Amino acid sequence: MVVQHNLTAMNANRMLGVTTSAQAKSTEKLSSGYKINRAADDAAGLSISEKMRKQIRGLSQASSNAQDGISCVQTAEGALTEVHSMLQRMNELAVQAGNGTMSEDDRQNIQDEIDQLTSEIDRVSETTKFNETYLLKGNGTETRQKEVAATAMTATYKTPVTSTVALTATNAPTTWYAKGSATALTADQILERLEVDANGNVAIKDGMEMYSGAANTTDQYGAQTKDKIVALTTVKQSYGVASTALYADAQGTTAVKDEDLKNYFNEDGTVKQSLYKKTTGANATFKEIGAEQIANYVTVTAAKDKTTVEYEAVKDLVLSFQVGADTTANNKISVSMQSMSAESIGVKGISVTGDDSTNADAAVDTIGEAIKKVSSQRSALGAVQNRLEHTIANLDNIVENTTAAESAIRDTDMAEEMVAYSKNSILTQAGQSMLAQANQSNQGVLSLLQ
Repeated sequence: MVVQHNLTAMNANRMLGVTTSAQAKSTEKLSSGYKINRAADDAAGLSISEKMRKQIRGLSQASSNAQDGISCVQTAEGALTEVHSMLQRMNELAVQAGNGTMSEDDRQNIQDEIDQLTSEIDRVSETTKFNETYLLKGNGTETRQKEVAATAMTATYKTPVTSTVALTATNAPTTWYAKGSATALTADQILERLEVDANGNVAIKDGMEMYSGAANTTDQYGAQTKDKIVALTTVKQSYGVASTALYADAQGTTAVKDEDLKNYFNEDGTVKQSLYKKTTGANATFKEIGAEQIANYVTVTAAKDKTTVEYEAVKDLVLSFQVGADTTANNKISVSMQSMSAESIGVKGISVTGDDSTNADAAVDTIGEAIKKVSSQRSALGAVQNRLEHTIANLDNIVENTTAAESAIRDTDMAEEMVAYSKNSILTQAGQSMLAQANQSNQGVLSLLQ
């Protein structure tokens, strides 16, 4: 027996320390709810858990970002709903102005309402904003480039067409007479009785009938029979119209003006629409000119190579929504919003006034194009909104499942840890009791000293 070293007590004390430490850790885990409270608890688990926490919190915020994006898109789309309504009203007014029953004052009254609607479209474009960001006024201006023809296509008559046409005799008779006259008319006198009508054809002037028979001058009235009046068809066989113009149809109803000639050719100089030439002779007709013969009458210069020109344009507003925990391009969704001002959609300065429906008809076409442009923008916004809703659903699913995985690593299994705590509590009490017994075991030495 020894008294200097009580190894039994030392052993009991060491084991009690181990049990007490284990019980303290169980107490910490049970009170915090976390299995890992410091890196020493599980170094690898801590590292994995923190990476998951980064993803979870980033994706949770991304889901909130996407919801903000939906709100922003809905704000812009809601404003465009009203722009659409105003354009539909403008179209209704333009159609009304195109009616022949409208007076010039009526069209001016319609124009007053159209002007107010145009101003409101501009106001909506200038004031619609979300979180202090203006959505429908674009994003400043930028210099853009476009290709245009360096030299436009030209088409001109080889022999210039004068503003008036002349009558010409092709087979002038010498046996036509004026009413009540026994003396035949000369060729010049006949030409004086003829004119060119609005369609470019020979016509007899009013009250200038000619007769194929001389008047009976022995009769004081200069009698002539009606059946001897020279028919217009006979006149056309003997007289024609001297003109170098080409015609747009085989009936010769429309002579093509010099300034309109280019409309009948493509930019590359090829024939786009048929042209007709009036033949000469007693029975003139209109004959189509073949593509290979057109150069005999018209000088066509094709448009030359294109050139690039710069112009100022309103920039689109591009909003990029962060919908992921990382900064890669795949974690962003962008939406482009064009300027929706009256000028940008093409209805600024639109007019339906006038004494006829010309301006109103043009306004209907212009408003139709504006409606298409607004529809295209609304369609794009609707598509982005649907996409963001799917994005939110996916993000919430990822957050839920990643949180479950992080919980398995980080959270305390309360039932399992309570079993360990109970075990360590019993061991602690037993250790304390055994340490007390070990300290009493050396008391036996005193009996030897008595």
